[in-house]
Amino acid sequence: MTAVIHAESLSKRYHRGLHADPGLRHALEKFVRSPLSVFRRKNDETFWALKDVSLEVNEGEVLGLIGRNGAGKTTLLKILSRITRPTSGWAEIHGRVGSLLEVGTGFHPELTGRENTFLSGAILGMSRREITQKFDEIVAFAELEKFIDTPVKHYSSGMYVRLAFAVAAHLEPEILLVDEVLAVGDINFQKKCLGKMGDVARAGRTVVLVSHQLNQIRRLSHRVVWIDAGAIRRDGPTQEVVAAYESAMTSGDRSDGLARSTAAKAQFLRWEIVGAPADQPNMLSTLGSVTLKFAVRINQPVRMGHHGIALYNNDRQLMWGYATDNLQLPAGEHDFSYTFPMLPLRPGPYTWLVTLYDEAELLDSWDCVPEMVVATEPVAHKMDEWAGLLNIPSNFSVLSKVERST
Repeated sequence: MTAVIHAESLSKRYHRGLHADPGLRHALEKFVRSPLSVFRRKNDETFWALKDVSLEVNEGEVLGLIGRNGAGKTTLLKILSRITRPTSGWAEIHGRVGSLLEVGTGFHPELTGRENTFLSGAILGMSRREITQKFDEIVAFAELEKFIDTPVKHYSSGMYVRLAFAVAAHLEPEILLVDEVLAVGDINFQKKCLGKMGDVARAGRTVVLVSHQLNQIRRLSHRVVWIDAGAIRRDGPTQEVVAAYESAMTSGDRSDGLARSTAAKAQFLRWEIVGAPADQPNMLSTLGSVTLKFAVRINQPVRMGHHGIALYNNDRQLMWGYATDNLQLPAGEHDFSYTFPMLPLRPGPYTWLVTLYDEAELLDSWDCVPEMVVATEPVAHKMDEWAGLLNIPSNFSVLSKVERST
């Protein structure tokens, strides 16, 4: 595939704590009052909003960018949009770029909605004829027929973003850069935006999308880059990266190797999904049969063992549980194995809880770490509020019953 965006070692450093230059007159007054102040060092603290970021985006690809607030996502888009210069590194972009980085970016407040539409199109390199052909469609999508000849300085933020998104999406740039625009506007307009973004992607245009709405990222993106503290932390398939990000945010980025006592009569040691990739033993990426193993070390023989297991989702809802009694376990290491025909869970992080008793004595109880990350393709309802807790594949068909004339 052809790369239309190529960035190499992009870094951006900002200064903070600096005050604006007050001018010569104020500087002379300050010198007269306190001559030594000239020699005091100004606050020149710097920080890196981006540090050594390299990536490629292929033609027709929808790339999602996720990460905490302040991670560097918007800075990266501003550099790609040529709004901000990098401190170091470089980026090549092949194609006409449309940017929607914040409400009303590129609009002139004194111009009307109609004039700003033609201005934005011209900036994108569109001819007046091309803009005219799309104009009615843009206005209808933005639902601004009554206000299109009103200066945009009188628009509400919702009106602003409706027109800005409509212009950016309908004037057909080859590369569309979008930053959190779908978080603005009412719910019906957000649904329209999602539909239009899907149309843009299906038309083969390249999209780079920043959003904190992870379900929007899941629906639209072919690939996701997780940016953390100005650097790329993970780059890969959408379901895997989003689920890993959710897991990290839920657990507070806790370590997978938390110290646990080794003096107990028994202790759970680790767990894995059998057949999972060696570098991702706790990631579920199939809706087929799955086997899990939980390793436990028995330091003293267990005579009347009781073992329980439970699966919880991200909200600590119990998804499934099971228990077995009368276990007799000699000293040594054992694998507790479970095989399921399928685990039809919605994508996201989940936690296994395993316990082991000997009669009434609790030997060990472990919230397994790392969490299980479900990275299967979503096959439930496309709207989250109707998707439910499970991700069960199904086949739909219509069987027509034709009345026979007698």
